[in-house]
Amino acid sequence: MYNEFRRIDMRNLKKMFVLCSLALVFTTVLADPANASLMGTAADKAVSLFQHVKGIIFIVGGFGLIGIAFQAIFGKVKWSWFAGLAIGLAILAAAGAIVNYATGSHLGQNEASGGQRAVDTFGNSGTGDTI
Repeated sequence: MYNEFRRIDMRNLKKMFVLCSLALVFTTVLADPANASLMGTAADKAVSLFQHVKGIIFIVGGFGLIGIAFQAIFGKVKWSWFAGLAIGLAILAAAGAIVNYATGSHLGQNEASGGQRAVDTFGNSGTGDTI
């Protein structure tokens, strides 16, 4: 009896996936160029959100890094946890440069609308890579 309900759920899930895929394709194909300002505004909002969330994560991650370092020194946790957190924070700091390299563009750098720029946090003072 359980397998019968599971089979029905999987069929519905497949139908929903196909429906969402078709909606995405039609939205992309039928997109109007007049929505470019809407997309620019959405990109600016996404960059702003990314900057604020990144700041919060750096603060919490810094406290976590200090706590795990002390615990690793006294043998309570493995050093690999400390290394994993440190590498994760470094990847977050380089996220702007990574996205720019992967996309070949500068997301959120819309001078006409005064868009915000998201820079990487490896010491570039706004002259380096942006997302």
